[in-house]
Amino acid sequence: MSRSTLRLISLLLSLMLHGTDAKLEIIPGKVEVHVGEEILLMCKATPEGEITWRKDGNTIDDDETVKPIDGLSSSLNIKTATLQDAGTYICECEFDNGHNDIARSMVFVYEGPSFNGTKTYHEFQEGEIGLVPCLVTGKPQVNVLWLRNNEEIPSNPEGLRVRHLPNNTLYFAEVKRKDAGTYTCHAEINKSIGQKHLDVSVVVNFPPKVLPKEEVIKVRAGPETNVSLVCLVEGHPTPNITWTMPVAFDPSHHQFNSDRSQLTILSVSRADDGEYVCTANSNIAADNATIVLDVFEAPGVNLSLERQVASVGGQVSVSCNVSGYPLPELHWLNKFNGRTLDLTSGHIRVLDGVMTIEDIVPSDGGIYSCMAVSTSVNASRDFELLTQPGPPLYMAVIPGPTSVHFSLKILPVNGGTPLTNFVLQWRKIGTEKWMEKTVAVSEGAVITGLKPYTQYSVRLAALNSVGVGEFSDIKSVRTLGIREPDSPVLLPKSMKVEKNSVTIPLKQENDGGSPVLYYIVQFKQDKEGAELKEQRLPSTADSVALQDLAFGSDYKLQVVSVNANGSSMPVIMDFSIAEKPQSSTMTKGGVAGVVMVIFLVVFLVVDATCCYRNRCGLLMTIAVKLFGKKIPGLKMAEESNNG
Repeated sequence: MSRSTLRLISLLLSLMLHGTDAKLEIIPGKVEVHVGEEILLMCKATPEGEITWRKDGNTIDDDETVKPIDGLSSSLNIKTATLQDAGTYICECEFDNGHNDIARSMVFVYEGPSFNGTKTYHEFQEGEIGLVPCLVTGKPQVNVLWLRNNEEIPSNPEGLRVRHLPNNTLYFAEVKRKDAGTYTCHAEINKSIGQKHLDVSVVVNFPPKVLPKEEVIKVRAGPETNVSLVCLVEGHPTPNITWTMPVAFDPSHHQFNSDRSQLTILSVSRADDGEYVCTANSNIAADNATIVLDVFEAPGVNLSLERQVASVGGQVSVSCNVSGYPLPELHWLNKFNGRTLDLTSGHIRVLDGVMTIEDIVPSDGGIYSCMAVSTSVNASRDFELLTQPGPPLYMAVIPGPTSVHFSLKILPVNGGTPLTNFVLQWRKIGTEKWMEKTVAVSEGAVITGLKPYTQYSVRLAALNSVGVGEFSDIKSVRTLGIREPDSPVLLPKSMKVEKNSVTIPLKQENDGGSPVLYYIVQFKQDKEGAELKEQRLPSTADSVALQDLAFGSDYKLQVVSVNANGSSMPVIMDFSIAEKPQSSTMTKGGVAGVVMVIFLVVFLVVDATCCYRNRCGLLMTIAVKLFGKKIPGLKMAEESNNG
């Protein structure tokens, strides 16, 4: 190969080597700056070369703008950027090997956005049209969004009450209260640069409106009674609240809350009754509402008398006055029968609150109530009239040999206070002096100690705390002759049965005028050939007790009373004794016997074994005593063992 050919190949390889290693770049490759800010670009070449700058085809040779740093780098610096500085900047390098290369950097210069002149506070009246402009400037073109609560407000769709107009104005077709709040005007040049926002306050004014919580409040006057009147007030701006009252303001009697929407009246009295006007004022308008406070006083009742003791045939007058607001109605009431007394003439009359009772009779006694009746609450006071009891009515007398028993179908009228006693009077026919006896009502009305078969006049009167009432009509009665006693009375419902014994309560109601001497008790099993048994009980006995009766048997029993005049008719009664109960458990004695037998058997077995094998034990001792030292049985056993 010729020398010229080799040289050509060498140059080609060198060019290829240098061309491969050549590199050129601009830092940064993209710049975004605001008007007035600094632009700084750095162009770096590898290897060294001559670097030049161009923009829009024009070479930049301003020494203040372009400065070489060394053979490898060059900078482009614009101290104050203008909109005209935006564009594509080209760095071109001519390398020493003759190779050229270029690098580009995009410079974006923007201005704004700015909200100069945009108002941040707007007030509107409810119902009017509202316009909230957003005045935005900036270059390149600025995009504007309106937001509320981070949600975008639509742009200019017809028919929407609130919308974003093309001129960036927020439009309210009819302002409502709910439109009040904060809105955000958001401006941006693009998604990465030039973003700003401005908060705008919208205030909606509307006239005051007063709504009373209660239009009528009813309350009872009293030192412990407090009442609150509440006005629910709305409006913007917040209205001032004032109150007009039927009485002068008293700080110790009237209290307000912080915004004066609530008025509290302490210790309500009748003077507080009336209309309370709550007024709300603002710079727009005024409104008011009336609350009626209806104060009533609890009814009160005053009596001239609360208790009066009066005799039958007398007169009593009681005056009753009622108070309260509204003034309650006055009524007199008989509490015994619940009837209202409204007659203005007659035996009992009421006139101008005065109750008068003339010619008092026992049935007039009792409690009368004067009532004050109002629409809200009632009150009453009681008057108590006490007089003597009335005469006994529907009375019968039952004679005995030496006694007379008074039987009353109903008790006499008590005269307004409980009956305590009966006054019993009697006398023999042909005498004038009455004998008298007082007995408690609970004891029964019985005259005792009379002569048998004798004619008497008897009568009865009731007694209460006031005195003795009118006596009953005189009854004529003859006591009975002395005779044998009435049959005794057995009480089978109170009978007690324990195993094969029985106890039956016994009593004597009428002894026939002569004391009972004793009782004869006879009983036998209810079967053929049964033996009749008999026992005698003293007159003081109060029960029949029979023992050792046969289990599982029926019995017949009869009892007669005996006095000096003879025996009564027998009282007869049947009763039964149940079967003997079967014992389901062993007694303690039986258990002890079984244990002793077992112990004895074990003892004998052990002792016999000891005697046979070891010549010991109780049996061994007994055998020696009986047979001596040599015992035949044992001897044979020994021989057998030795053999």
